[in-house]
Amino acid sequence: MQPLRRNQATLRRPRGVALALAAGALVAGAFAAVLLLPNTTLAPEPGVALPPADGPFSYQLGGAYQPEPGVQVLSRDRLAPPAAGLYNICYVNLLQTQPDEPGQSSTHPPYGTTQWWRNNHPGLLLKDSTGQVIVDAEWNEALFDVRTAVSRDQLLDVQSAWFSECKDDGFQAIEPDNLDAHLRSSGLLTFIDTRDYLELVVPYVHSLGLAIAQKNAADRPDGYGGIGRTFVSDTEGFDFAIAEECAAYLECEKYTSVYGPLVYEIEYADNNPDQVRTGVTASAYDWICHDDGAARSIILRDRDVAPAGALGYRYAEC
Repeated sequence: MQPLRRNQATLRRPRGVALALAAGALVAGAFAAVLLLPNTTLAPEPGVALPPADGPFSYQLGGAYQPEPGVQVLSRDRLAPPAAGLYNICYVNLLQTQPDEPGQSSTHPPYGTTQWWRNNHPGLLLKDSTGQVIVDAEWNEALFDVRTAVSRDQLLDVQSAWFSECKDDGFQAIEPDNLDAHLRSSGLLTFIDTRDYLELVVPYVHSLGLAIAQKNAADRPDGYGGIGRTFVSDTEGFDFAIAEECAAYLECEKYTSVYGPLVYEIEYADNNPDQVRTGVTASAYDWICHDDGAARSIILRDRDVAPAGALGYRYAEC
């Protein structure tokens, strides 16, 4: 089963649109100088392979399909198969459950849904003082309780099997979602609680020979801005970043300042605002393509990340 995911995606926008816009504006002398990415040298953990810095990227959380032509880097749900010959990233909903699906069995629900956790590990679900499970209302996902060392160890006991399955299936990296779950915890979790859990997850993932991404969560002090590469130790942390809508919210530098070109960016067609520079108006996606498109992978998708051929599918790359 391919469950719906946060920010799922994409009609293919012609590849040349952003480049033509940039070229015309440069001739007119209206564009600002190209943003230079930092000369960041990233040394991976021993045995861990990093994705190609400028490898075209396909984001397939809404369902697996034949990757777009030229794609080198692919992210799919952990229940979907990797694609042969590509750098495959395994999506794991790390700090929240999968939402229950309409009509699912109450006794044998799909693995990882809220009901599955209620049936098998109810003590790992975050609850308020009345015993009610805390739920992210926007996505109908329950939050995990990572406030104690015991609960963090118990959660890793479950999720470590998922990471191992990703490895066995042929993925090269993990995309852990909801690193900012504490912001939806009704004040019961702190960033430190979630970071303490990631300090267990990251070394375990590395021990399998897999890389691991920072997924969003670049704000400080409630995120990994500036510390993502080194929050476990002076030499260990996330290996690269997957950033949603950083151009729309003018925060891409929070990622590129840490990971250089190893930032895989998804902008969404329903949140692609116009931005004005020196009198020139262009969309956030077109501007970031002008700034960084030659150095790293940036794509435009539909919010549901729908499979190619499905209604609403949209995909473009710089």
